[in-house]
Amino acid sequence: MHVLVVDDDPDILSTVMDHLELQGIVADCATNGQQAVQLATQQHYDVIVLDVMMPGTDGLSACRALRKHGSTVPILFLTARDTLDDKVDGFNAGGDDYLTKPFHIRELIMRINALSKRVSHHQVQTLSFGPLTLDLSNYQAHREGTLLQLTRLQFALLRCLVRHAPAVVHRNQLEQDAWGDDLPDSDALRTHIYQLRNVLDKPFQQRMLHTVRSQGFRLVDPTTDEQNHIS
Repeated sequence: MHVLVVDDDPDILSTVMDHLELQGIVADCATNGQQAVQLATQQHYDVIVLDVMMPGTDGLSACRALRKHGSTVPILFLTARDTLDDKVDGFNAGGDDYLTKPFHIRELIMRINALSKRVSHHQVQTLSFGPLTLDLSNYQAHREGTLLQLTRLQFALLRCLVRHAPAVVHRNQLEQDAWGDDLPDSDALRTHIYQLRNVLDKPFQQRMLHTVRSQGFRLVDPTTDEQNHIS
């Protein structure tokens, strides 16, 4: 199991991390919501333990950002805010469980183990990144309001790229998402990426899909990347 623990209190953070390690649970840590979003969009976690009150990007905002990004990782809020309204806010933001401070470490680990056995009940129907919007229920993608004519396989590749954007997605992860265990020959991904580029980028002034040599592919938001013009 791989868990991300997010809290700006160093004592709580170290205590939780130590007990998770004793249970044989691999854990990463972050001290604010911005770090949490960055880590959670770059790698897979089975559960995220997220403090609510943190400077900068708080836990609720981080949770909303992850859900908007397409993450279905179960999120457990760990916070001193214990009113009913606070709990409602947490669940409405996309949380799956809520544990108030002070807490027993055994109960936290029990809840983490329970959450790790399921996908978040917050099933995301829409993904977005920059000018891209993906409707997961209808397998449709729009860029700047224009419907992109994608095959199911191209849509699967684009969905994987959007979920991780703007991070690099390695070739083997794209192949696993698109083909599952029935992996294609070595040239198939290259062919489908080329076809995806023709639909996603060719009709527009700026490109979004970039190759990262010896690693994989990534999407960039052309509205924030000034050196992205197609020559």
